[in-house]
Amino acid sequence: MSFRTRRVIFSTPFYMIFEYFLLKYTFLLLGGISDAYIILMVLFIGFLRLFPMFLEARKSRWPTRVLTTIDGVWMWASLMLLIDIVAVYIISMFISLPVAINAMFLAVVPILGIYNYYKAHKLIVNEVTLTLDNLARDINIVQMSDIHFGSVRHKEIIRQVVDRLKELEDSCELAIISGDLADGSSVVEEDDFMAFSEVNIPIVFTPGNHDFYPGIDSVINACRNAGVIVLDNESFEFEFLNIFGLTFSFEDRAVPKIDESLINEGFVNILNYHVPYYWEEFSSIGFDIQLSGHTHGGQFYPAINFANLMFKYNMGLFKNDLGKYLHVTTGVGSMDTPMRWGTDSELVVLKLRKN
Repeated sequence: MSFRTRRVIFSTPFYMIFEYFLLKYTFLLLGGISDAYIILMVLFIGFLRLFPMFLEARKSRWPTRVLTTIDGVWMWASLMLLIDIVAVYIISMFISLPVAINAMFLAVVPILGIYNYYKAHKLIVNEVTLTLDNLARDINIVQMSDIHFGSVRHKEIIRQVVDRLKELEDSCELAIISGDLADGSSVVEEDDFMAFSEVNIPIVFTPGNHDFYPGIDSVINACRNAGVIVLDNESFEFEFLNIFGLTFSFEDRAVPKIDESLINEGFVNILNYHVPYYWEEFSSIGFDIQLSGHTHGGQFYPAINFANLMFKYNMGLFKNDLGKYLHVTTGVGSMDTPMRWGTDSELVVLKLRKN
């Protein structure tokens, strides 16, 4: 049983209790309904979380992927409803609101949901420029992270990424995936990533935490079958670039020794590491660029505000006094819920330019 499965099983009873009170107080704003109906709805919500998960771990099929997607959308809607009804109840402490006004407040959630769902599925290309002293010539690299191939976004998200990469082949020479190619919500078959073989530039991948949930060997094998270069605590030289892929340390995986021996003099040294941690340490060793993801930028409001507090480097491009860079992408896919608001589903063209 994977870490993700254990986490979902453990959290589901608490989630169902939360859903009971959320639905009860939501329906009270509209006149109320019997607790028996609320309990039936809560049982169905629990079913949506658990039943598809167990089937998807064995074989991914479209009916269970649809159920998982509904669960993900509802999870987002639950958070929005919580914020909505708290606001309504606070207002009701001062003025009495008719049922029609309460319904209008609640209608904001599905309207926002349409935008959030659209935003999460619209993959765009952003650009940032990094100036470096030790650059042999200008070069463009595509960075992406957190594709989250799984039950909510399956082979269609791989196809969407591949189509974008093919559009960038003439302007970019290398693509780097900074972890969480897989999500862990579904099994990974050996041919699931074969679409990457259509891309005519090298693709480099280093595992993140979610890549361990469906089985790291399955993810790595599927990558290698598609011709993706897997850097599992390994280095790869591409012309004047030295790229070290630092795999996320998960469970019994030890952290490899990170020191000056990994730095190639005369090269631009790039660290591909899923989480935006230890940048100061890595840059002092000699890494010119650290490429990370993991945070999703918070993915949607109000989670973005919490992410800005939780992560020192939540999203975007950062440069320190040593002239070293950290780039944290907001990712391609989404975690658990296919919703975005205030962040992009993005590929980022890193334009490396000589200073």
